Amino acid sequence: MTTGLPIEDVIDDIGSALAGPGVAVVVAAPGAGKTTVVPLRLLGAPWRSDGRILVLEPRRVATRAAARRMADLLGEAVGQTVGFVTRDDRSVSAATRVEVITDGILTRRLQQDPELSGVSAVIFDEFHERRLQSDLGLALALDVRRSIRPDLRILVMSATIDFERIAALIGDDGPAPVVEASGRQFEVEVRWRPNDIIVGRRRGRALAAPVASAVAEALASTDGDVLAFLPGMGEIRATAEAVGREVAGGVDVRILHGSLSSAEQDAAISPSPPRRRKVVLSTDVAETSLTVEGVTAIVDGGMQRRPEFDLRSGLTRLVTVSASRASATQRAGRAGRLAPGVAIRLWSQAEHHLRPAHGQPEIAQVDLAGLLLEVLLWGAAIDDLALLDPPSADACDEAMRLLGMLGAVDSGSRLTELGRSMAALPLQPRTAAVLLAADASSSRRAALIAALLEEGDVLRGRPGSVESDLDLRLNLLENRTRQHPDASGPRLDQVRRRAREIHRRVPPDHAPGTASTSARLLAAGYPDRIAQRRLGQRGRFLLRNGAGASVSAHDPLADAEYCVVADLDGADGDARIRLAAGMVEADVLAAWSTDVDFVERLIWDVDRNDLFLRTERRLGAIICSSADRRPPQGPETLEALTRAVGEHGIGLLRPSAGARRLQDRLMFLHRTMGGDWPDVGDEAITRRRDVWMPQFAQAACRRSDLERIDVEGVLRAQLLAHHHRALDRLAPASIDLPSGRRAVVGYDAEQGPRVEAKVQEVFGLHTTPTVADGAVPLLFDLRSPAGRTLQLTSDLAGFWGGSWHDVRKEMAGRYPKHAWPADPTG
Repeated sequence: MTTGLPIEDVIDDIGSALAGPGVAVVVAAPGAGKTTVVPLRLLGAPWRSDGRILVLEPRRVATRAAARRMADLLGEAVGQTVGFVTRDDRSVSAATRVEVITDGILTRRLQQDPELSGVSAVIFDEFHERRLQSDLGLALALDVRRSIRPDLRILVMSATIDFERIAALIGDDGPAPVVEASGRQFEVEVRWRPNDIIVGRRRGRALAAPVASAVAEALASTDGDVLAFLPGMGEIRATAEAVGREVAGGVDVRILHGSLSSAEQDAAISPSPPRRRKVVLSTDVAETSLTVEGVTAIVDGGMQRRPEFDLRSGLTRLVTVSASRASATQRAGRAGRLAPGVAIRLWSQAEHHLRPAHGQPEIAQVDLAGLLLEVLLWGAAIDDLALLDPPSADACDEAMRLLGMLGAVDSGSRLTELGRSMAALPLQPRTAAVLLAADASSSRRAALIAALLEEGDVLRGRPGSVESDLDLRLNLLENRTRQHPDASGPRLDQVRRRAREIHRRVPPDHAPGTASTSARLLAAGYPDRIAQRRLGQRGRFLLRNGAGASVSAHDPLADAEYCVVADLDGADGDARIRLAAGMVEADVLAAWSTDVDFVERLIWDVDRNDLFLRTERRLGAIICSSADRRPPQGPETLEALTRAVGEHGIGLLRPSAGARRLQDRLMFLHRTMGGDWPDVGDEAITRRRDVWMPQFAQAACRRSDLERIDVEGVLRAQLLAHHHRALDRLAPASIDLPSGRRAVVGYDAEQGPRVEAKVQEVFGLHTTPTVADGAVPLLFDLRSPAGRTLQLTSDLAGFWGGSWHDVRKEMAGRYPKHAWPADPTG
């Protein structure tokens, strides 16, 4: 068997490294042949004996394709010397010596057989993708090698990789050997076709037209098939329509996506029929370890979709980001596998240099509950494992919190029996919790829910236009006669197949759970995603963690009292609910009776303008029910009332007229006399509430009690002894008039001290009385017998000797029965 591929030149170096140190890193550009040649060449290594070589591929389609290619090189059928195992497909036999598996399969095997009995070497291919399971699988394999299997060989391979860090990680007494192979077999011409819509606005749907145009260019300038990279299924479908309008007949459009069935994926990568060409629209599933037969041109949209976990909200969302330079190199390499090719990139060469060199590893981007569950089952601490990028403490804490809510760990962060059952399933912890929560009557429905969660939605449509109801989907899956305009028949069949497989994996000794309804089953996996409809707001919900979520107003769940949410888009503000099940309060309280807290808190009700002791039944941020009652006396009530006074001012106390007059007198002295006369204005008294409230409001419980507070006493409490003695002398509350009546002195902030009196009442006053030790004359508001103002004056002597003559003359004619002396001072 001679391939002539560049990797052949370094096979001896790889063999020597594995024969010696036992670990190595291979860096080989796309097209070098590392995936298919290296495992076959190692079959003859003396150290292998009769052990198998495990080859890890990060994706199922690449796993099957790599096994078939190696089997072809040997002239055998898959399942003989070379076989493969994926989550839902396997082809191996007793004769198999090279076994191509997905990364999750390795983790399962290590957990079941830590010695990896019968395995001589583990090859981690395309490690640059940095999938979570690949990182974990390497860490566990290194742990095995360094503890109980020093003879286990480990090889890490990729075209674009930070080989120095990898070599340092896997080496025993120093960096592992690094073997580099030459570049791709055929030249690839790179063409730059920058597109402002893509580069500037980053809208994935805007890719359809420019990608279709580039596909047409590629078909016109090359003889082979075209592979176009797009971020997700929505963009793929839009582009498929655009390509159909753009190109002539004789071209088949194929779709390649991780959610498709094995048959659909294989059809996309198979050679085209004679005299026909094909365009394959793919996500980055075709980026590495995969030769799409017949492709000589690549159209790279320059974007990819990645999960992003928000620690604050606990939600994972898919975000569309610029592909890294390493990813672009991998993609371009797909065009040079079989002949010289072309790679059309829909961005500029200048922008290319600004892109990150490598993509972010999944361990830094996703929910780590599954990782932590595996580590606990392994019996180690996360810090004990050789992870290339250890996760953050916050991310681990959040993952452990979720495992606790799922019942997988106890209060001491130890794995429970339920947690062990969850870890034994090839499912995410949330999905495993759904499956294991079912009672005997609902286990098949739980398997359908689990399959739906793992495989993705069976309904297609624009965001916000597809109903979010889980039961709608379950009814379609359970009843083949039901129809829905947005339903995908192949997707429904795929989920049904996956559900049957999942149902078979339930441990036979597992005690059935208690959940029977779809909502209760879903809630077992998403206990943190319980949501309550906001009062009076159709379609808007409050999640248990305090975040907002919503459905469109026409959605069947828009009026649901509660719902449990499985899928959100994770956007800022109210996240859009994509998959949920409606619930009623009784179900919520029954399912989370141990999580419901009875919370008592003192609240100032703005509408009722009063203090209440509110008792709430709460599930996180959700208030299931509440009742108000009169607060008890005590320090907490006093503190709440004090806080209310701070927010609303002493107007809450409803000061009496006498208290306001006293306040005016004191403020007059503060402004006029200065010195140590205190500021007793509303703001100042409010600021000092912590001082006087304990004395005057100790027994207060409600606003009505505040209204009974002696505000005059509060004001006087601000004075020193000499202030009390001087107050009546400096700012008298009233003065005696010649008529014998005591007139109140008002201390207006603008007009100063003022007295209102009928003019006859002041006959006999020669001069104006003063206050503040003679510094300020009183302002007299002199009035007619009918109470109308005749004169405002602070100079009585001047008034009597001046304008009084005219006033007297007019008043005598109008009020002849009253005395109007010519000289009122006599």
